[in-house]
Order: sequence, then structure tokens, then C-alpha cells
Amino acid sequence: MPSFVIEGGRRLKGTICPQGAKNEVLQILCAVLLTPEEVTVSNVPDILDVRNLIEMLVKLGVKARNTAPGEWSFRADDIDSSYAESMDFVTRSAGLRGSVMLLGPLLARFGHAVVSKPGGDKIGRRRVDTHIRGFEALGATFRLNGERGYYELEAEQLRGCFMLLDEASVTGTANIVMAAVLAEGTTTIYNAACEPYVQQLCRLLVRMGASITGIGSNLLTIRGVDKLHGASHNVLPDMIEIGSFIGMAAMTSSEITIKDVSFHNLGIIPGSFARLGIQMEQRGEDLYIPAQEHYQIDSFIDGSIMTIADAPWPGLTPDLLSVLLVTATQANGSVLIHQKMFESRLFFVDNLIDMGAQVILCDPHRVVVIGHDRRFPLQARRMTSPDIRAGIALLIAAMSAEGTSRIDNIGQIDRGYQNIDIRLNALGAHIERIE
Repeated sequence: MPSFVIEGGRRLKGTICPQGAKNEVLQILCAVLLTPEEVTVSNVPDILDVRNLIEMLVKLGVKARNTAPGEWSFRADDIDSSYAESMDFVTRSAGLRGSVMLLGPLLARFGHAVVSKPGGDKIGRRRVDTHIRGFEALGATFRLNGERGYYELEAEQLRGCFMLLDEASVTGTANIVMAAVLAEGTTTIYNAACEPYVQQLCRLLVRMGASITGIGSNLLTIRGVDKLHGASHNVLPDMIEIGSFIGMAAMTSSEITIKDVSFHNLGIIPGSFARLGIQMEQRGEDLYIPAQEHYQIDSFIDGSIMTIADAPWPGLTPDLLSVLLVTATQANGSVLIHQKMFESRLFFVDNLIDMGAQVILCDPHRVVVIGHDRRFPLQARRMTSPDIRAGIALLIAAMSAEGTSRIDNIGQIDRGYQNIDIRLNALGAHIERIE
């Protein structure tokens, strides 16, 4: 597994373009299974999770062509149903969390779906009950094969119904929507996730011939159709990468411009970094972050300590709490970071403590960060990336630290960030990839 060797203390300067959104494109790629006609997708990031999912689609029989950088064409007109039930398929799905979203399209179009228990990041339990309960409400039969470690769903004909989701799960909503578009009758999903990426999926499905109303709200109504046709789709810029660049600029006192951020789709993200005192300026669809020697954490109106917590959209995405946490270590002031969704996601702070950060891990969900206004710079050390988002947070910490750091297991970072070392080195960073 490769590693990064990072020379800290270097300021960045210049312009960077965010990649296509990882969390969106994984949904979109699964949706190509819903039609035998051609679906073209642009702004596809060349990252490990995407490559693995495309490889799974190809093995299922999908014809996939990389027509230009970031542009792909898919045609699912000759699916190998036997491979979709094979142990090789199950094994491959075990290493890719996004593969769980193959269940809905396979079930809707072919009446049967098998997938492994979810893999991916080591950030705590990631249950799929919301997915399964939704499929069962549509009329599917569920079986858990404990001995072989996979889920199996079957349905001769899915039928629409009303359902109230037990949580506003993004992947759960996407999966159920993809199943419901080919179901008989009308499906109403209440407490649906309404993130921009779910909205993007719904808009693609509408262009493919689906009937979906309520897009952008937590109440979706889907009127089933007999079949879907081909369409084209352009993936949004990755809001998580944009937030990572904001934090990176602040930590390294750098002046950067982030191009084409689709600002109205960033929601509360710019405001969350502003609460840490980070200045930024919207310039059309670009985001300009000036070099800042100091940034002051805000407090609530009554003077109490600032709390930043994740929440379903339009609240703050949990994927950026790691970046906000590490960015706060060099601010002036204190903040409580409350990670509500995943009980293991904050354990990477041990690395920050070893680097000299004043961080108190209260419990698996809460961390108090005492920013020391750069009076005590972080010190370089050797670390291991436990997941995608903690990995980029540790990279940001290493870029601001004194000395040369090493981050192992960067395959986790590669799962979510395309050529991140090359792109940051073009701005003035010094990151070496070694085997």
C-alpha cells in the first residue's frame, strides 16, 4: 500500500478545480442498470471507488466506454444474471460501500438481487435496515445468508406504497427511489433524504422517463412506469472536496481560488467554515479564500462555546466534520465538534494529539478543540489513514505541520480524492507518493 511523505509549512497559491462528486456518481452509476439504453455521464472523478464500481458493472455485462477524460457511456442491454448471483460479485461488493445501491436497480429490473454486507470506511456501524425495510414495503422478500455473508432480495413485481423512513438515509433513499421508479402504482417516501446528490439522481431518472415529484424535499412521490430510456447527466462538483480545500487554505495561510463550485449546492458548508473565522468570497461560481494568518472561532450569542454538529441536509454533512476539526486546531478559540452519525469517526484525533493539538475526545461522538492561534504549530509524525475523510484531514494537518510527515494506507484517500498529491503540488505543496 502506498504512502504520502509530506513536507509541512509550505503555502499554496493558485486555482484548483474540484472533481466530480463521489457520493453522487456512485448513485448515478448504479442507475444505469435501470435501462437497456445508453446513459452518458460526464464529470466522473477518476478515483478508486468509482473504478471499482465500473469494474463491477462491466462484469455484470454493462458495456462501458471512457469516451473522454471524465466522460463515460454505459449500456446495460445484456446483463449476466448468473454473475449477479455469484460469490465473486458478492466478494467484490464487500469492499465497496456504494455497491449496496445496486440492490434497487437489480431488484426493480430483474426481480432478484444479491449483495454483500456493506464494506468501505471503518467508521462504525453502517446499517442497511432502511434500504431493506423500503424494499420489503414495495413487496420484496428479504433473506440474510449469515453463513455466506450476503443479503438476498426477490420480487416478482414491486408495488408502490406509502413509507415513512426510519432515518433520512442518503443511500437508502437513492436505493428505494431506483426500485420504485419501475414499481407498479405510486410510491410515497416521507423523511426522504434531500441532499443535492439525491436531487441529481432524481433529475436523471426523470430525464430517463421516470415520474418523480417533490424533488428537493423530504416527501417524494414516484409514479411507476413500465420502462426507462437513455439520457445524459453531468455530475456536480464535490462539496466535500471543496470544503477540504477551504480548510486546507486556512491551515496553511494560503490564497487559493476554487473554480466552479456550484455555490447554491454547497448549503451550510461555507457558513460552517465562516464560524471558525475563515474568510471567503463568492466570485460568480468561484470561491476565493484569501491568505489568513489568524482566524477567530465564533461563539453563540450568549457567549457560550461554539458547537458544530452534523445533520441531514440542509444541515452540515458529516463528511466534513473531520476537516472542520483539524482546521480548528490552528484557530483562536474553542469549539465542540459533535459527530452524531458514526461512533468511530473521531478516533483519528489521537494522531492530532500526538502532533501537539489541544484536543479532548469526550466520547465517540464529541470532541472539544482548543485552538491555539498558531502559537504551537503541529509537529510532523508518521500516521495511518483510517478512512477517506480522516485521511484528508490528516493530510491537511501534515501540510501545516513543522517537519516532514508520513501517512500510510493512502489507498483510503485515493478512494475519494483524484490525484490529490499532483493537484496540490501544482499549487506549491510538497507531497511525495512512495510505495
